[in-house]
Amino acid sequence: MPTTTHSTELVIVPGSFSSSKLYDVMVDPLRAKGYTAHVLDPPCYPESYKKGIPSPSMYDDAAFVNAFVTKLADEGKDIVLMAHSYGGVPTSQSLKGVTKKEREEQGKKGGVVRAAYITSIVPKIEENLATTISAAGDQGGAPPIDVDEDGWMSQPQPELTAKMVFNSLSPERGTAEAAKFGKHASVSFGGALTHAGYKDVPVSYFFCEDDLCVAPLVQQNGIDAIEESWKGTPREGKKVDVTRVKCDHVPLLSAPAELEKWVEEVIAKGADE
Repeated sequence: MPTTTHSTELVIVPGSFSSSKLYDVMVDPLRAKGYTAHVLDPPCYPESYKKGIPSPSMYDDAAFVNAFVTKLADEGKDIVLMAHSYGGVPTSQSLKGVTKKEREEQGKKGGVVRAAYITSIVPKIEENLATTISAAGDQGGAPPIDVDEDGWMSQPQPELTAKMVFNSLSPERGTAEAAKFGKHASVSFGGALTHAGYKDVPVSYFFCEDDLCVAPLVQQNGIDAIEESWKGTPREGKKVDVTRVKCDHVPLLSAPAELEKWVEEVIAKGADE
């Protein structure tokens, strides 16, 4: 039984091709310590795939996240909204109207007190996942991908996915983990950001220095985009709270102790906002 309860709740938006189950290894230890953690399965993710169903969009994911967070906020909860990989795009989009700052201006309680990104894609306005990666030149990218007739993507060669996504693990374990990936909606990668929600909240970033998927320059460009968005706002001159760790694209497996420590620190900072 947990000995402590924590008032700030954690909401996690996974990386593409991943179901919420992948994050059990990350959230189970936190829940055992008394944290409340929610891991979402938005529309573009594997849990929603059905043959014959057209690919949903990044905006569907963002609306799903926004609705979930709004429900918690309406219950008076303070929330740390945390994204991994592609999840950084719909997370940024979803923050419209749900930050604590915005809700307080409307006389409402609760809301997102901090955004947190784990080696995430963080676009500027009018940019999407693909343009954000390509802006960094020949760095980062994706393993081989198939797209079916309904617009859903899959990764047919887990051994090649492992070399890019799970490169801190052994080839055998990485391939086994990559084989667990499901389908992901292709349209989501083309959805351009129309609301840079990170401009309205403090931000923490878990920087994965050995990531071959979201390369270090892509991560740094995202951090720079966030800080640039604060110009002309009350947050001007502040910095993204960055923690750098030598690990691959999935630190919940390759750097679990460091990630758990970081998440606890992020939640504590959110509680102090």
